[in-house]
Amino acid sequence: METKRLTMGQALLGFLKNQYVERDGVENRFFEGAWGIFGHGIIAGFGQALQQNPDFPYYMCRNEQAAVHIATAFAKSRMRLSTFACISSIGPGATNMITGAATATINRIPVLLLPGDIFARRNVAPVLQQIESEQGQDFSVNDCFKPVSRYWDRISRPDQLPCSVVEAMRVLTSPAHTGAVVLALPQDVQAEAWDFPVEMFEKRVWHIPRAVPEPVMLARAAEWIRSAKRPIIVAGGGVLYSIASDALARFAERTGIPVGETQAGKGSLPYNHPRNLGAVGVTGTPGANIAAREADLVICVGTRLSDFTTASKTAFQNPNVRFINLNVAEFDAFKHAGLPLIADARTGLEQLATAVDGYSVDAAYSAAIAQWKALWEEETDRIYNIQHGPPISQGEVVGAVARVAQPNDVVLNAAGSLPGDLHKLWRTSKPGGYHMEYGYSCMGYEIAGGLGVKMADPSREVYVMVGDASFLMMSSEIATSVQEGQKLNIVVLDNHGYSSIGGLSKAIGSGGFGTNYRCRTGSGSLDGENVPVDFAALCSGLGARTVRVTTRAELDNALAEMRTHTTTTAVVVEVDKEMRVPGYESWWDVQIAEVSEIETVRQARAEYEQAVRKERRHEIAAPR
Repeated sequence: METKRLTMGQALLGFLKNQYVERDGVENRFFEGAWGIFGHGIIAGFGQALQQNPDFPYYMCRNEQAAVHIATAFAKSRMRLSTFACISSIGPGATNMITGAATATINRIPVLLLPGDIFARRNVAPVLQQIESEQGQDFSVNDCFKPVSRYWDRISRPDQLPCSVVEAMRVLTSPAHTGAVVLALPQDVQAEAWDFPVEMFEKRVWHIPRAVPEPVMLARAAEWIRSAKRPIIVAGGGVLYSIASDALARFAERTGIPVGETQAGKGSLPYNHPRNLGAVGVTGTPGANIAAREADLVICVGTRLSDFTTASKTAFQNPNVRFINLNVAEFDAFKHAGLPLIADARTGLEQLATAVDGYSVDAAYSAAIAQWKALWEEETDRIYNIQHGPPISQGEVVGAVARVAQPNDVVLNAAGSLPGDLHKLWRTSKPGGYHMEYGYSCMGYEIAGGLGVKMADPSREVYVMVGDASFLMMSSEIATSVQEGQKLNIVVLDNHGYSSIGGLSKAIGSGGFGTNYRCRTGSGSLDGENVPVDFAALCSGLGARTVRVTTRAELDNALAEMRTHTTTTAVVVEVDKEMRVPGYESWWDVQIAEVSEIETVRQARAEYEQAVRKERRHEIAAPR
């Protein structure tokens, strides 16, 4: 067997450079480079390998968590067919990546994390940043990655690498099991040499399969659809990842079945498609939620049915409701006691369309769908044009950005009150035009994620809409976008606190306690003046062209000018957090204190006890 003597770090990089994926006859390189920050636990091993391999680009970030968010957003935008590796040193660099790992895994997005680790040979322990234990010597902070990764390994000897990297790629390229993959790299082993087989560095193409439905289940699903009177489709992220938007459109057009979109699935159909009722669930539109409530059949396509999609199991109230779960992951296909149609979303929809050829919902249901859709467009226009303030309303800001954005552009967000508003209000024209990280709803994802989206497709303008709280958690990647020449359009909404959790605090009777950015006063409470944070100065200091606006006209002008710039630009606008976009026909289960000295909490608890009775236990019903 022909071999090549390399360090473990060099061999790992040589392997990553030659990994490709193929789907539908289209082939592309899987890893586009590495993001991270060098430290003593990585620089002399994998870092040295990066230095002598300039064809595998190294990108410098400002925070290791941000590096993983960049990779996650990039992979999500590339429909999981490309990603980055993310590197860190031992210690805080590694633990910074844990939140990013959880974000990727919950959202089923492939990222490869390569944290440095303690010395495998142990004689110099404890090394700098090593956590010691009296119970053993074979673990480190990197063991914290295990619960939030889909595959985890520690490469304690160079000869372990060939076996481990193949397993890592198996998981990364799996449509059903992908997520964060972690290879912990002891810093001494990274620099150790071994005679690696040269076959390890040959080009390898991983085929991404399109699983087909099992015939018996397909026939049963078709039977259920043909007998349904008021069916609805719930479109999740799997529709987008499998490039199934056209198949979904054809299926909806032929059958007349309406579509409600999850946060991950928004953009599965154009907003103006006649069968698209828009957002469904806690942050849904009235039409989609009414259709869901009355549905006798729910066809779930590529969704994991989170509590925001199911409105905490209150969304589907028809006593005879049944579920068909078209999903590539068996784990998700069996949820809600559904009929498991385990298949690729595009292939499954195409075969379902053939199996139910000739079926269509009745005229009355079609008329209701059209009416719900028309009423929602009117409501969206109303919210876009409230003419509130100043401070203006958040819904008006969404409308202003929507007016200037073009069909090919992308809007991005992750946390706070914006996900609910954007899910309902944003008019998405093309797949990928709506990028919401709402599996983990990770504050701080926005600007880093925007950079990943922009790198995935530089032809698209990216609008990062970020609240003041998320901005303060992680704004540092503005500097990275400037360094890399990747223009972002950043809209910072300043509402002086945590708007979303503040609204929830009021809903549970706590009056917004602990959610406003106010100075502490002599009373000992945070009830003084607003904390004087200058977001425009912060953006400018990090390298962005920045303007502060207060009125609707100033906002419109600033957004129009923003499109003409070639570098990262930020618009800072104060919004009235109390002028909220309402919820429609939905509820979310947040447990309220069963006993309290506060009267408003007791009142909220009484209302909660009534609402929680609507929760269904779909999972215990046998499929009919």
